[in-house]
Amino acid sequence: MKRLIIPLITIFLWFAGPACAKPGDAENGERIYAQRCVWCHGEEGDGEGAAAERLNPPPRDFTAAQYKIKTTAFDDDFANDDNMFRMIRDGMPGTAMPGWSDVLSEQEMWDLVWYIKTLAGLEEEPLGADMDYGTRIESSPESIARGKELFLEDDRCVECHGKEGKGDAAKGLKDDSGFRTWPRNLTKPWTFRASNDPKDIFARISTGIPSTQMPAFGDPASDKVLSVEDRWHVANYVNSLAKTDKVVAPENTVVKAEKFEGPLPGSPDDPQWEQTTPTTFFLVPQIVGKERFFTPSNDTVTARAAFNEGTIAILLEWDDRTRSIPGDETAGEISDPELAQDSIAIQLPVVIPEGSEKPYFGMGDVSHPVNMWQWKSGTTETPESVKLYNAMGFTEIEIRDAAASGIEARGIYENGTWKVLMTRPRKPADSEKDIEFSDGEFIPIAFAAWDGSNSEQGSRHTMTTWYWLLLKPDTGTGPAIAAVIVVLLLLAIQFWWVRSATPAQTTADRREQA
Repeated sequence: MKRLIIPLITIFLWFAGPACAKPGDAENGERIYAQRCVWCHGEEGDGEGAAAERLNPPPRDFTAAQYKIKTTAFDDDFANDDNMFRMIRDGMPGTAMPGWSDVLSEQEMWDLVWYIKTLAGLEEEPLGADMDYGTRIESSPESIARGKELFLEDDRCVECHGKEGKGDAAKGLKDDSGFRTWPRNLTKPWTFRASNDPKDIFARISTGIPSTQMPAFGDPASDKVLSVEDRWHVANYVNSLAKTDKVVAPENTVVKAEKFEGPLPGSPDDPQWEQTTPTTFFLVPQIVGKERFFTPSNDTVTARAAFNEGTIAILLEWDDRTRSIPGDETAGEISDPELAQDSIAIQLPVVIPEGSEKPYFGMGDVSHPVNMWQWKSGTTETPESVKLYNAMGFTEIEIRDAAASGIEARGIYENGTWKVLMTRPRKPADSEKDIEFSDGEFIPIAFAAWDGSNSEQGSRHTMTTWYWLLLKPDTGTGPAIAAVIVVLLLLAIQFWWVRSATPAQTTADRREQA
C-alpha cells in the first residue's frame, strides 16, 4: 500500500502548484497594501504609484486583472488565487517587484490576495483550475533537439526571441498599455518572471503572457498551435539555453588576465579567448549623477583579459537585443525616439591606490581622477571609434588622444551579442595620466554600457562598481622546485623519526615479554 500511496502523493503535489488557496481577510489586506504596495501600484491599484515612472517594466495594474504569471488554461481570463499568492511570495525576477515571504506571514500574504482581487471586482470569482499539463516529458538530448526544431520551425519563436533565444529579433514590441516591452532573453534564466523550470516554461508557452504579444501556443485556433507533447519539448529546449558560464557569482570579483608568450588574440571572436576565464558582473542604472537613469535594458557584462610582454587586451561581451545604428531606417523603427550609438567603457584609476581607498566609482573625484576608454559602435556615416578621457567627476572631463596613448578597439555584433576588444601598451605613453599594467598587481577596474536603442547616451547608462584586474604573475619553476624540496625534507624527517623510534620500541617489547 505504501508503495502506491507515496507516488500518488508526489503526483498530487506536483500538480497542486506553489500553494493551496486559503481564505483571506481583505480588510487586513488593505492595511498591508497601504503600507507595502501603494508606492508602486497606486492607491487605486491602477499601477500609477509615485515610483511608477521610474520602473521598467511598469507596476501591474490590478484593476485590469491581467497577470503575466498564470497557470490556468489559455482561454481562462484570470489567474487563480495560487498564482497571485506565488507572485506576492516570490516576487517577479527582472522587475522591481520583490518577494515578501521574509516580511509577511503566509496568512498576511493570503490577506493581500483577497484584497487585490477586490480591486478588479473578482472577490466572488471561483478559483480557476490549473491547465492540463499532460504527461511530463523529461529533458533529454532527443527532447531538446525536437524542441529546437519546433522553436525554429516557421519562425514560430524566432520572430521575437531570435535564432539563439537572446530576444534580438528586429521587432519593436508594446504591451496592451502601450509600454515598450522586450522579448525575453532566454539565455538568462534569472530574468524569467516565474522560473526556468520546464514546468513554468510549459505554462508560459501554453497560456502565453496576458497583456503582451507572447501568444498562447495551447490555443487550438492558432496557426502555430503546439500539442502538449511538443510544448514539453520546447520547454526542455528553452531550459537548455541557460548560459551557465555567464552567471554572476558574487565571489568572483577579479578579472584574471592570462599571460601569452606570443601574439594576443587579434579579434573579438578569436578562438584563443577560450583559453581565458570569463567573469560576469551586474550592470545597474546610473542614478547618482544628473541626468539620472532608471529604465535600463542591459543587465550584465562579461570580461576576459590577456597580456604578453608589451600589451594588455580586454574583451567585453554583453547581450544587447538591438544593434543601434543612428541613421539606419530599420534601427530607427525598433528604437526609442532618441536613437544613439551602442557603447561600452572601461574605467581605471589614474594612480593605483596603495590602500583600500579607491576613486569614486562614478567617474572619479578631485582627489582620485580616473582614466576611461570608451568604444562606440558608429553610425551609417561614421565608423566605430574609441575615445580616451580623464575625469574627476561627471563634469570635470579632459578629452585626450586615444591613438597617441596606443588604445585600439574593435567590435562585432552577432545574434544579439556585442563583443568588443580593447588593447593598450602595458607601459603608458604618459605616466602621469595613465597607469602601468604590472604583473601580480590588483588594479581597480569598472565598466559602463549604453544601449542606443533605449535612448542611452551621456549620463544615461548602466554601470558597475569597482572590481579588480589581475595580470597573473609568471611563477616560473621556482614554486615547483620549492615544493619538491619541501617534500624531500618531510620524507627525510619521517625516515629519521622511524629509525630513532624503532630501537626504543624494540627494547620496550623485550621488557614486556620478560
